[in-house]
Amino acid sequence: MVVYAGQGDPRRSIELLWRAGTSQEKRPGPRPALSVDAIVDAGIAVADEAGMAALSMRAVGERLGRTAMALYTYVPGKNELVDLMYDRALAELPTSYDLADGWRAAVTQWAHDSWEFFGRHPWVLQVSQARPVLGPHEFAVVESLAAVLVTTGLPGRELRGIVGAINYFVRGAAQTIAEARAARTATGEGDEEWWYARSAVLMEVEPDLATKFPMLHLLETDREPVDPELPYLENDAVENFQGGLKVLLDGVEAAVAAVAEP
Repeated sequence: MVVYAGQGDPRRSIELLWRAGTSQEKRPGPRPALSVDAIVDAGIAVADEAGMAALSMRAVGERLGRTAMALYTYVPGKNELVDLMYDRALAELPTSYDLADGWRAAVTQWAHDSWEFFGRHPWVLQVSQARPVLGPHEFAVVESLAAVLVTTGLPGRELRGIVGAINYFVRGAAQTIAEARAARTATGEGDEEWWYARSAVLMEVEPDLATKFPMLHLLETDREPVDPELPYLENDAVENFQGGLKVLLDGVEAAVAAVAEP
């Protein structure tokens, strides 16, 4: 399921996203029974528990003990709610990183923070990157990464591609775990059961598989020890994330060294 951001009224959505300091909670007088923040938090809770497919104004209203109609005074509709949820969730991520141990350690921490964030809120990965939300926290996440990488001394024209590569790499790696967990929930069958059932049949039908695909066989047999507590695909995702991040950052280091050469 892919959800496209920015499908609501542009002005209303952006005004709500950038409403800091103007929310109804800060107005004089008694606190309102509902608020934009309460609705957004309830939406995040629904998506965290049951996925994006379960999100509706009715479901959010029920969580708050209200009708769906009661929410529309604060949030125009589901499209705007998705934008607000996405940006609000991103507020969990740090907006700056310690550079005491250098840019590479800081970027590594940024990547791990993002990886763990997607694990807590897998529904965020269903919000397409084709059209950004344009909220303050969405900007802040990318700004925090760029602020670290700019200390490498690389020019902006190179940093643009590096920031994008790291950002999309982390999302892609996290997507594997999100889909593996969703598959277990949807099918009732774990990774191990699925693979064992099919690999047994595959080896029976094609016993020379390792000979026909020797490089793939090498990749499967010459690898680091895996975490026995993690399902098969999650181990793969962790290994790919760690290895891929190292290669990306090695590439950045090589680019920095090339610029530094006289």
